[in-house]
Amino acid sequence: MDARTAPPEGTASYFLIESKGNWAGPDAGAFLLDGVALAEAGHRVRVFLIEDGVFSAVGTGTPEVERLAAAGAEILVDDFSAAQRALDGTTLSPHVRLVGMDAAAAALTEEDCRGVWH
Repeated sequence: MDARTAPPEGTASYFLIESKGNWAGPDAGAFLLDGVALAEAGHRVRVFLIEDGVFSAVGTGTPEVERLAAAGAEILVDDFSAAQRALDGTTLSPHVRLVGMDAAAAALTEEDCRGVWH
């Protein structure tokens, strides 16, 4: 991790991986809200939506994604999972960025990054 991406002293870097769709019950939304709380507390938060979790990034109607963006979290969407579900950049929230699995691997290998998979 370099000086540009290192979290400020006393904070941490979190890489949250959500694989459940937003219809999978309250846990899916609650996990994203955990990311909101971490970001609001000043931590660096990146959320990686994968598998059915990519459905949380469709359109602008997912309040958890809106709150993550407002809190300063970076929201990434697995390009392969999105393609497998016929989603592309035109159907996704403007707050998300399509990335490959290499971005997830790079984030998880950063020094002091705390990865959490749901």
